[in-house]
Amino acid sequence: MKVAVLSRNKKLYSTRRLVEAGEALGHEVHVVDTLRCYMNIATAKPTIHYAGKPLEGFDAVIPRIGASITFYGAAVLRQFEMMGVYPLNESVAITRSRDKLRSLQLLSRKGVGLPVSGFAHSPGDINDLLQMVGGTPVVIKLLEGTQGIGVVLAETKKAAESVIEAFMGLKANILVQEYVKEAGGADIRCFVVGDRVVAAMKRQAQPGEFRSNLHRGGSASLVKITPKERQAALKAAQVMGLNVAGVDLLRAEAGPKIMEVNSSPGLEGIENASGKDVATMIYRHLEKVMESNKATTKTRGKG
Repeated sequence: MKVAVLSRNKKLYSTRRLVEAGEALGHEVHVVDTLRCYMNIATAKPTIHYAGKPLEGFDAVIPRIGASITFYGAAVLRQFEMMGVYPLNESVAITRSRDKLRSLQLLSRKGVGLPVSGFAHSPGDINDLLQMVGGTPVVIKLLEGTQGIGVVLAETKKAAESVIEAFMGLKANILVQEYVKEAGGADIRCFVVGDRVVAAMKRQAQPGEFRSNLHRGGSASLVKITPKERQAALKAAQVMGLNVAGVDLLRAEAGPKIMEVNSSPGLEGIENASGKDVATMIYRHLEKVMESNKATTKTRGKG
């Protein structure tokens, strides 16, 4: 296969591993800087140009699109899709998962376990909003935040009101969620590839910190997940329409609660914690899908 890895930085661990694993399996892998792609949106033959030349002959594209460039990255990925290139994750699934509010609404509709979450616009509704999610402490999140940035734990009603009013004053969209105390400052990242959870790790926050993100100094360790956690992670990825996803969940007394579904999960933490070659697993899934697509095309041709 000739594979394009959409990534802004060739030196990133995840990008390097995807190149190494693909080449080790005999594939031709090219790293393409998403923001350097420019498109000809023509009726007859849509094309993508890169460094003065058209990008041609690719069989598949692996999107590693950062949250800050979701709009442009999704447009580039859609162009690949229009050209008949198979996307590991579709553009519509990526944009769906990046909209935190929409993704929670979709997961809720499908019966996936979630923390009680509130969303409001007017400062006059703050008191009722706090009661609705079960009172303090609460977690307040910027909808546009990533890697734990813009996430605040408010332990008292007064603190919650102050933080919410401040965010609303800045015209920021926020979520207010129940604080799952029994999780103990830890969450579980389930790495989904196709219809399997191929690896899982527990991320533990530093002492005095409740955010377990590795970018915030959290530590990662191997963890054995329960059948319910496995089922919840697979269902969450399926609802989002993602073939590869990092599903973050909390262990609550009422069962697993999904926090977020990441469409471009990093490989470094999960590979180091689990000792598994996740990059190769991604290519094995890609190979399987491509073979299945070829077989389907041949069958249709005979019909």
